[in-house]
Amino acid sequence: MNESKKPSVVVIGGGTGMPVLLRGLKKYPIELSALVTVADDGGSTGRLRSEMDIPATGDIRNVIASLSEAEPMLLELFQHRFKKGNGLSGHAMGNLLLAAISSINGDFYKGIREVSRVLNVKGNIYPISNEPVTLHARLEDGTIVSGESSIPHAHAPIHSVFVTPENARPLPEAMTAIEEADLIVISPGSLYTSILPNIIIPHIKEAIHRSHAHVAYVCNVMTQAGETTGYTASDHIQAIFDHIGYHTVQSIIVHNESISEHSRELYAEENAALVEYDIDRLRSFGLNIIEDDIIDHEESTLRHDAEKVAKLLYTFVCEEDE
Repeated sequence: MNESKKPSVVVIGGGTGMPVLLRGLKKYPIELSALVTVADDGGSTGRLRSEMDIPATGDIRNVIASLSEAEPMLLELFQHRFKKGNGLSGHAMGNLLLAAISSINGDFYKGIREVSRVLNVKGNIYPISNEPVTLHARLEDGTIVSGESSIPHAHAPIHSVFVTPENARPLPEAMTAIEEADLIVISPGSLYTSILPNIIIPHIKEAIHRSHAHVAYVCNVMTQAGETTGYTASDHIQAIFDHIGYHTVQSIIVHNESISEHSRELYAEENAALVEYDIDRLRSFGLNIIEDDIIDHEESTLRHDAEKVAKLLYTFVCEEDE
């Protein structure tokens, strides 16, 4: 890494896990970029996507909020979701704003940049594609399920995922960010519907292979019904390898402490369980294993601790430079 510039960190993902990581990382002296999924097709996002033929806005909206340094009231307004109103019910204000500015500019990415400027976002936000993409899952029984929101409700385990159009192209800026990164972080989140949709796009996959960056995966703490039921930490890594090639991830960050019986019972009601940390198989992949208590014990639901994970990642990228 060039000593005259800050470390460049690229975070790839979506869902609820990515914003948590970004809230912690934005406090460090790094060049931070977020590559965000646009495959969501449910709720407010799905309605706007269908009616306006734009990429999914929901994950982008949450990433903007996590990286924003605007006044709390403005952020509250941006994240406000209408609970009633003919045509408005269910829509998030930020989704509507992104759709409106994209319509004015005639370009989704330009719309993101404008909203980011208004909300004083720290870092760069890139949609994984500047056009709508549809996620599909091939199940173990050969069935194809289409649509991000439908995949977790499939009747059989997931074998693999792919997107259409097959020639969907990422933004050149996103490609450059990957190729020039010092550290690429694959965020926690829904493995098949928030994480893999980003890295299976051919040009993104190729950029990761070309990059000299160290690639680290922040493993989920809990399994997810319909996606990763029964998955161990190494099963998550295996799924990534199966989609983009072996040895594309060099490090994994895992939670190594138990969780409360109350949390176990709550998640069991959703058919979710603690991800087993199978260290021997992880070692057989040649991974650098970083283990710690990385959950936020102040939260009522299990969430990664933004401060703890960000500190681990920043320390790690600094050590890489030594």
